[in-house]
Amino acid sequence: MKAEPRAVEDPVLEAGPVAHGPLPVPLVLDNGSFQARAGWACPGPDPGPEPRLQFRAVCARGRGAARGGAGPQVGNALGSLEPLRWMLRSPFDRNVPVNLELQELLFDYSFQHLGVSSQGCVDHPIVLTEAVCNPLYSRQMMSELLFECYGIPKVAYGIDSLFSFYHNKAKNLISSGLIISSGYQCTHILPILEGRLDARNCKRINLGGSQAAGYLQRLLQLKYPGHLAAITLSRMEEILHEHSYIAEDYVEELQKWRCPDYYENNVHKMQLPFSNKLLGSTLTAEEKQERRQQQLRRLQELNARRREEKLQLDQERLDRLLYVQELLEDGQMDQFHKALIELNMDSPEELQSYIHKLSSAVEQAKQKILQSEVTLEVDVVDSKPEVLRMWKASMTLKPLFSEEAPEVEKPVPTIQPVFNLAAYHQLFVGTERIRAPEIIFQPSLIGEEQAGIAETLQYILDRYPKDVQEMLVQNVFLTGGNMMYPGMKVRIEKELLEMRPFQSSFQVQLASNPVLDAWYGARDWALDHLDDDAVWVTRKDYEEKGGEYLKEHCASNVYVPIRLPKQAARSSDAQASGKGSAAGGGGAGEQA
Repeated sequence: MKAEPRAVEDPVLEAGPVAHGPLPVPLVLDNGSFQARAGWACPGPDPGPEPRLQFRAVCARGRGAARGGAGPQVGNALGSLEPLRWMLRSPFDRNVPVNLELQELLFDYSFQHLGVSSQGCVDHPIVLTEAVCNPLYSRQMMSELLFECYGIPKVAYGIDSLFSFYHNKAKNLISSGLIISSGYQCTHILPILEGRLDARNCKRINLGGSQAAGYLQRLLQLKYPGHLAAITLSRMEEILHEHSYIAEDYVEELQKWRCPDYYENNVHKMQLPFSNKLLGSTLTAEEKQERRQQQLRRLQELNARRREEKLQLDQERLDRLLYVQELLEDGQMDQFHKALIELNMDSPEELQSYIHKLSSAVEQAKQKILQSEVTLEVDVVDSKPEVLRMWKASMTLKPLFSEEAPEVEKPVPTIQPVFNLAAYHQLFVGTERIRAPEIIFQPSLIGEEQAGIAETLQYILDRYPKDVQEMLVQNVFLTGGNMMYPGMKVRIEKELLEMRPFQSSFQVQLASNPVLDAWYGARDWALDHLDDDAVWVTRKDYEEKGGEYLKEHCASNVYVPIRLPKQAARSSDAQASGKGSAAGGGGAGEQA
């Protein structure tokens, strides 16, 4: 495994002549919660390459931004995400944009790097993707940002998975089917009836690539507690993208991993970055000898400093005892007896004994300090004098470490155990390859009380008559970045085989490019409907009907009227109606 993944900063592109023609060229923005993609929908036989701009939909504000320091950084300008992980902010809650201040930073970054000046106004129609059943408040804030801040002429909203669905189907074919879209934060199952979204029966599972990466990180950190700092979310996302797969039968696949041969043949070994420079591993014999001499000098200096401190304390105590003895010689008996009590002594003889012992200890300490100073001046060259010097030092330090006698340094054996540092920094990823992505089929693996893809798919099909079910399963379409695991299509086919009647048929199709087909579909849609005002929300529509206004089309959300329950009557009204019913004989029951 290479070093921490680092994004390459996006260049500032020029809009080019293709963006300035008789009609303004539409801008296509795939506003995903993991990655934002932006580019032009160029008319003509060649609609242009893949999106010119792809970057992570995160921002980080610098600490000194308010004091004139570095401003907020967006997307690929952040480089490596791990050092800034605690500062990262996203405008999304799950897959719904809720923080429009951060969303404005993403738009500024996109327009700037596409060569569009956003100072006055962005004079281009915009095709923008949004979440399934996007809340009206979120769309209102987004329309307000686009029309009021950027002054765009018109905008069209569409669902990313529907754009991908229509990009992969045959032209001029009204199709029905089931879309299974799994992204970074959520997984959606969308039924399509005669080319339109059946929003009443859409279902969402709050699991995606983000939860799989977090689960894989916890698994490997529990397995390798010594490498907690190196097992980062960025590396886990890399392992998910390159090494994970979906098991056709999860329990049966786990049984295979119990076989040692199967484990050896299928385990993936990851090498974490490490430094091979160990302390003393590349030192010569002379450098090791010099280092030992330096350590011995530091030890001698430390002990000499301790001796001086102890000598100072003993000298102060001796001076105090001599002062008390002078009180006795001067005949000041009252003060002498008080001083004896403070010193916890009983008689002048005991005082004299303590003075004698302290005087001897002070003299011995002064002599040893002089000897240690002489020893520090000796310079050891060969090994034998070094051993002698260490023996002298041990004799000098004997009063301080009297409980255990120091040993003479033994020669280091020539054969030393070898520690393989590279092998210690290896990760063996075995069953984790299938356990992490399995959570979208079994959310209970991470403690989520949700239904998996198979159960949700069965629940949606059961809401339709049998003939409609048969029509829907003939076109099961898989899209989204979390659908790119090897074995995903086979697993969906197995789940459908188990839930469908005996000998019934079904078809499962994987998007040609599950990540970018949403942007390609939005680009194709923009070119096909460039002059169709019935599908674009213009500035006039925004000013007259509000920001939550939506014009429906084949890839858009649909209007679903919601019947709110009547508000409960107030307690006072309820009491009045109760009195009325008692007086009028049941009229209040009809009002309720």
